[in-house]
Amino acid sequence: MSLAAAAAVTAAVPGAIAAPSIEYSQLAPMLVVFGAAVVGVLVEAFAPRDLRRPLHLVVTFGALVAAFVWTCVIAASSTIFAHGSAGRSAAEGAVAVDRPTLFIQGTILVLAAVAVLLIADDSNDVSSFAGQAAAVPGSTEEREGLRRGLVHTEIYPLTLFAVGGMLLFPAANDLLTMFVALEVLSLPLYLLCGLARRRRLLSHEAAMKYFLLGSFSSAFFLFGIAMLYGFSGSVSLATIATTVSSGTGSDTLLYAGIALTGLGLLFKVGAVPFHAWKPDVYQGAPTPITALMASCTVVSAFGALLRVFYVAFGTLTWDWRPAMWTVAVLTMVIGAVIAITQTDVKRLLAYSSIAHAGFILTAVVSSSVDGLSSSLFYLSTYGLTTVGAFAVITLVRDKGGEADHLSRWAGLGKRSPVVAGIFALFLLSFAGIPLTSGFVGKFAVFQAAIAGGDLALVVVGVVSSAIAAFFYARVIVLMFFSDPVPDGPVVAVPSVFTGIAVGVGALSAVVLGVFPEPVLSLANHAATQLFVR
Repeated sequence: MSLAAAAAVTAAVPGAIAAPSIEYSQLAPMLVVFGAAVVGVLVEAFAPRDLRRPLHLVVTFGALVAAFVWTCVIAASSTIFAHGSAGRSAAEGAVAVDRPTLFIQGTILVLAAVAVLLIADDSNDVSSFAGQAAAVPGSTEEREGLRRGLVHTEIYPLTLFAVGGMLLFPAANDLLTMFVALEVLSLPLYLLCGLARRRRLLSHEAAMKYFLLGSFSSAFFLFGIAMLYGFSGSVSLATIATTVSSGTGSDTLLYAGIALTGLGLLFKVGAVPFHAWKPDVYQGAPTPITALMASCTVVSAFGALLRVFYVAFGTLTWDWRPAMWTVAVLTMVIGAVIAITQTDVKRLLAYSSIAHAGFILTAVVSSSVDGLSSSLFYLSTYGLTTVGAFAVITLVRDKGGEADHLSRWAGLGKRSPVVAGIFALFLLSFAGIPLTSGFVGKFAVFQAAIAGGDLALVVVGVVSSAIAAFFYARVIVLMFFSDPVPDGPVVAVPSVFTGIAVGVGALSAVVLGVFPEPVLSLANHAATQLFVR
């Protein structure tokens, strides 16, 4: 019996549950990544230890490349976007397939592939991951694991599960699916943050803080979902928007739901006052995992934030804009000011990431096509530059591992002018200096904010950028105009993997600063019709 005939027979039976319609081809990028993660678990279970790493590399990179290619195929589909259609809803309306989502998913896959290059790098005997995570720091078991060169190859399937959740998070068209995606992307990251080979206790502290604070934010998000369900009788974003337009629900439940779901989403992007976890987690986590979180997680979280506030709360712009305006100002100012006081390179980049989240929020506040397109461009350029910056950090090493303290970077330009020059390029891009991708990104988001009538917000953004430029310049001066310390760090010779990651970041910072038009046009095209409802 054919599937169609079976479905007809089932539908004819009184009280029977109709089989859901699943558009597998439109969900294929996520299914490929999740499927590869499951294969990775099987590799851990059945493959010999010596073969696990090469098998994981083939599965992981193969899945990311295949998912990216399939995403491009869907984006070029003449069926999904026929007759000016904004896109389609798949899996019974639970997942949206539209151009902004596909742009975000493509960006996540590219950034994840570059981050996995750092995760896979174990050259020069400097693997970033512990040999035995369960061993007590400083114990005989830990020393034995280091001596034998053990590495947790489980990091590869965990990374794929996290990336799969990141792909689903901005595509979720109902809040329950979004919550599931949030947990799928978060749980592996909690584990990965605690697997650093060096400074184990700091890594464990980072994982515990991230887990506890992340659990609280997830609880708030789930409570917000309950409020919005009570308001509209549905968790669908489109239904919530329809109920808002009709004005038939309880305003108390509505605004409580907006506040609580917004809290959960703003926590993930690291916006003030929900940012306290970011510096500690970025500092304690293995640097490749920090690169993954600082790029892919931020892109995914902003994608979900944009979808919720543009689709479900799109008709309430004047209600939530003042609060988002305040959060953007606090995020830009506090991120830039506190970064000045940092003496740890990873903590400095963490506060820099907080400030950049504020810059992106200036475009989100505009609630327009220009705001969406500029946010997409900013996320793509910032993500590539961030991965490159953390890749450089993995190369600057001393006896205890990575030389994170800024004082150890003194005179680095004289020891290794190429590495110091590339890191300076990344810092200049973060600062928004002309002819870098950071300048084009900031210009785009500020232009969208001005078009939306938020000139005061742009003024705060420009002042915050000037403050941020100070601490970026301080690091550059330290590297090139200070004398090297006698027992200063060495710069490890980059492997092919790390070299590609640094090269991709540096190339994007220059090319997208001089010739941004292709990616800008792609972002504009993706944002033309906003999100599908």
